[in-house]
Amino acid sequence: MNSKKLFELASRYMPGGVSSPVRAYKPYPFFTASANGSRIYDVDGREYIDYCLAYGPLVLGHGNEEVKEAVSEQLEKGWLYGTPHEKEIELAKKIINHYPSIEMVRFVNTGSEATMAAIRLARGFTGRDKIVKIEGGFHGAHDSMLVKAGSGATTFGIPDSEGVSKDIVKNTLQIPFNDARALTDTLEKNSGEVAAVIIEPVMGNVGPIPPEEGYLSEVRKLTAGNDVLLILDEVITGFRLALGGAQEFYGVDADLTTLGKIVGGGFPIGVFGGRKELMELVAPSGAVYQAGTFSGNPVSVTAGLKTIEIIEREQVPQRINKAGERMQAALRELLRDSGVEGCVSGVGSMFKVFFSPSGKEVRNYADALSCDKNKYLRFFHKMLSAGVFLPPSQFETNFVSFAHSEEDIERTVEAYKENLRHFRGR
Repeated sequence: MNSKKLFELASRYMPGGVSSPVRAYKPYPFFTASANGSRIYDVDGREYIDYCLAYGPLVLGHGNEEVKEAVSEQLEKGWLYGTPHEKEIELAKKIINHYPSIEMVRFVNTGSEATMAAIRLARGFTGRDKIVKIEGGFHGAHDSMLVKAGSGATTFGIPDSEGVSKDIVKNTLQIPFNDARALTDTLEKNSGEVAAVIIEPVMGNVGPIPPEEGYLSEVRKLTAGNDVLLILDEVITGFRLALGGAQEFYGVDADLTTLGKIVGGGFPIGVFGGRKELMELVAPSGAVYQAGTFSGNPVSVTAGLKTIEIIEREQVPQRINKAGERMQAALRELLRDSGVEGCVSGVGSMFKVFFSPSGKEVRNYADALSCDKNKYLRFFHKMLSAGVFLPPSQFETNFVSFAHSEEDIERTVEAYKENLRHFRGR
């Protein structure tokens, strides 16, 4: 059965025919038959170089043989216990070893669950209700974070989804990314009321937007100076930019950190961690409740352990960052030569071409919204026809993995070159 027929069938049984909105695009998404290394194959027999990579977890590429072997061995021992097991301790030690700001961790099942619990813990520790988030920052699909971008630095939350109570998001304040002044004003106007600032160190769900020089350090300084907790959401950047994530890469630390994606080696996982005095408030040690049947799942933990072992051994962050930087440099040159309005945004192995007006750099959510998303979707389809799979939305990140070869990158750059010419002056 081909992708079109499968989509028609799926639409009868699942909303929009998909299990997550980002997978949907018109006229219909391709359905995957298999994937290996840097390649993904659809049910229609087409092959693509994959830069979506399941939206970030597959830092080693698809179907890594060492991870597969480790998981197979674990499956022989069982795949769900509902009890503590030794590998949880091993993975906790790995994370703590690479993140000096983390002294204790709690394993959960998704990045959404991790951010939800971290916010609850911040409120429990401080006794305050208000949370500051970045406009366009995505921290999972739980109610308090589903908030539209506001027009002012102290805009109160408006639900970004039907079914979310205004009362739930009224304590979610929004500020622009890369704007320390906005954070200063918000903390001053809400003095003594803010529990935490939650921020992606590199914005990932509006395309990769890196922090400007000194911005994260200023955020750390402002939160500490106002007795407000800093939650760094490293679900995307953790173990990608460096073994210690964005915190190592940019030289900043957090009170609480959330991790996911890569830490599970392609299997479902989430982690939140921080200083001991904070984490000991989590049940059963303390009164901040968090629980989950699948938390610390031995298969996910095993895959994560093996993935981090490979990342350590092969110096994966350094190698994929260099590959990503080569990709970004080549794309910037192509854009300059093509006459197409746009810019390249990214850091390390994270990259994206934005069709921005007059080639303006994208430094926050408002800038991203000004880009031509319809042009991007047309470009996405051109690249797909050329055998390159990019995320179908202008507001997502492309990733380079350890499995991508020099030949893959050269072929991809050629596909960009060939297809950008169709968008000159359009």
